[in-house]
Amino acid sequence: MVKTPADKWNDTVVKYRKQCQSILKLSNSIRYVGVVNAYGRTLTGMLKPNLKPLLKSEQVKNEFFIISTLMSLRKETVSTVGKLEHVILQHQKVTIVILQKNDVTFYVSLDRKEKGLEKILSSIKKII
Repeated sequence: MVKTPADKWNDTVVKYRKQCQSILKLSNSIRYVGVVNAYGRTLTGMLKPNLKPLLKSEQVKNEFFIISTLMSLRKETVSTVGKLEHVILQHQKVTIVILQKNDVTFYVSLDRKEKGLEKILSSIKKII
């Protein structure tokens, strides 16, 4: 049976969802994992169970739009400075880790107190 574009798209989203589940299981300090496309639209995302989100819906849309714009604009510099490995945004309450794979961005929010960030980052890179 030949897969339709819709079937292929569903398979891709399921793959991203499984990756998000695997990342969420890496550490109790991971709050949220999401996959965002080049336009800032959430393809899939998971919040740690029993956790209240820090951002409201509109704030999340704006955050993802900013991140996707940043990632899109940086594509032109890849040939000069090399491929982006990851971005870490350190806030007072949370740490945000951003990784890019193909044309999607993995957005991971962690508790600020996490001490083993390098180990988690290495594990995330293996999953994606």
